[in-house]
Amino acid sequence: MRAIEIAEPGGPDVLQWREVPDPRVERGEVLIDVTASAVNRADVLQRQGFYAPPPGASPYPGLEVSGVVAEVGADVEQFKPGDQVCALLAGGGYAERVAVPWEQVMPVPDGVPLVEAAGLPEVACTVWSNVFMIGRLRRGETLLVHGGASGIGTFAVQLAKALGSQVAATVGSAAKGERVRELGADEVINYREEDFADKVRADVILDIMGAKYLAGNVRALRTGGRLVIIGLQGGLKGEIDLGALLGKRASVHATALRSRPVDEKGAIVRSVVDNVWPLVSAGAVRPVVHARLPMSDAAEAHRMLDSGEHVGKILLVR
Repeated sequence: MRAIEIAEPGGPDVLQWREVPDPRVERGEVLIDVTASAVNRADVLQRQGFYAPPPGASPYPGLEVSGVVAEVGADVEQFKPGDQVCALLAGGGYAERVAVPWEQVMPVPDGVPLVEAAGLPEVACTVWSNVFMIGRLRRGETLLVHGGASGIGTFAVQLAKALGSQVAATVGSAAKGERVRELGADEVINYREEDFADKVRADVILDIMGAKYLAGNVRALRTGGRLVIIGLQGGLKGEIDLGALLGKRASVHATALRSRPVDEKGAIVRSVVDNVWPLVSAGAVRPVVHARLPMSDAAEAHRMLDSGEHVGKILLVR
């Protein structure tokens, strides 16, 4: 088969479409003929040499795919060859085939084209597990999403609105702000022009920035608020005002999805299928696709993501 290999750490041009060995299907795994994958920030970090795959995971980038089941390993009864599925991966999505534990495989939601389904697993599992399972966002509460025009941001805005919450989002331009409002955001803050902490009070904050936004996030929390940090684009280390945190009886959670064990990922996947897929099938939440490129053009897809001009997901199609 062919897959995208990282020749050496570096820029997008280190991504090479090459012949590689076929994956082997182990007990409890599903082999998927890949229709499409999607580009995530973690793939960029892996390409740059900053985010190695977990032990035992595929060395190829790609944290999600859609496709058709080609083969199932021993003890797999939930899926069969020919099923249309999408899957959450620890790696290996930029390839023609990938083997994945059955617990991380999901049926494609009704009404979603197979290619577009490649843009769902990572964002759906990230948003549901962090905003709702950890952050416990409830109907009538306010969610603040940083990076509202990103793949995660566009999904979080839609899902929170569909479940009855108010949503605020930070964006980097007026054009992105308009797109995010169209998806349901009640308030949009251009972080280049305004301080979000002066504009919003939130019950739950989904943060991709880390250190740079730490103080502002604590200031923006309501009493009993929950800050969930899932990214470090703004730095690794920052100071926190514990007095302010105590005064608000607030909490800070820092989480990662890729490195979780299979049983934890499986629990998230099952909860997504039960709670999120019905909303996707009903059209209340939809994948937002910025561009579709051939998988062999992964370097161009990474340049597109690096530019920061995209809204939603960038898909790689076989």
